[in-house]
Amino acid sequence: MRFLVLSRNPSLYSTSRIVLAARARGHEVTVVDPLDFQVVVSRRKPQLYLGGVQAPRPDVVIPRIGASITTYGIAVVRQFDMMGVPVLNAAVAIARSRDKLRALQLLTRKNIDVPLTVCARSPEGLDKALELVGGCPVIVKLHQGTQGIGTMIAETPQAVSSLLETLWAMGQDIILQEYIRESKGRDIRAIVVGNKVIAAMRRTAKAGEFRSNLHRGGLGVAVTLDRRYRAAALEATRVMGLEVAGVDMLEGRNGPKILEINSSPGLEGIERATGIDVATAIVVHAEKYAERHRKVSKKALDERIASVIEHERVRRS
Repeated sequence: MRFLVLSRNPSLYSTSRIVLAARARGHEVTVVDPLDFQVVVSRRKPQLYLGGVQAPRPDVVIPRIGASITTYGIAVVRQFDMMGVPVLNAAVAIARSRDKLRALQLLTRKNIDVPLTVCARSPEGLDKALELVGGCPVIVKLHQGTQGIGTMIAETPQAVSSLLETLWAMGQDIILQEYIRESKGRDIRAIVVGNKVIAAMRRTAKAGEFRSNLHRGGLGVAVTLDRRYRAAALEATRVMGLEVAGVDMLEGRNGPKILEINSSPGLEGIERATGIDVATAIVVHAEKYAERHRKVSKKALDERIASVIEHERVRRS
């Protein structure tokens, strides 16, 4: 098969692991920076150009869209969607997961537990918002962020007010989230591929840090998930519509609380912590997914395009 990996840097651990795993299984693999594509929009004939010529059609696309290029990266993925090319994480699903508030709204609609969250955009009602999330300390998050970037903790109401004023002045949308004390600076990262939890680890924040992300010095240790946590990870991934996901969960008193879902989860930490070959699991699933979606009828393609357009319309209304 012809695999296309969308990534800004082919030497990144996750990208290179997927490439090596695909080549080991006999596939032709190309890595392209999403920003190098030109999106050609025309009636009933979506196209992509690369280096001034029409881009060759791959059999399957694996997006590794970083937060810094979310908007254009999703536009490129959406174009592949509309061309009928199998994409292992569609544009709609990536967009859902990147918007933290939207993701939480969709999860709670399906009765999936999350930390109590309040969206705020002005100082009015801030006292009530803090009351709703259980007071300080409180977690402050940007709507979009990754690897712990854009996630802060405020210990006092005065600190919350000062922080929010600064972020609002910068045009940032933020959410306030309850601080789950019993988690003690720990969370669980589960990697879901298809409809299976492939690997899981418990991450613990380093001393003096509340964020457990490995990129921020956290320690990851392999863990076997019980039924509740495994079911929560699978259901959260299904609600987002993702084929591959990293699901972050807190260990609350009453079971798992979903923190967020990552559509391009890093593989280095989880592979080293668990010894599991996640990259090959992704490639094997991509093979099966591509085969199932290899032949797309004109009617099905028209329905897919209509679905993408309808999703964008609803999202903006």
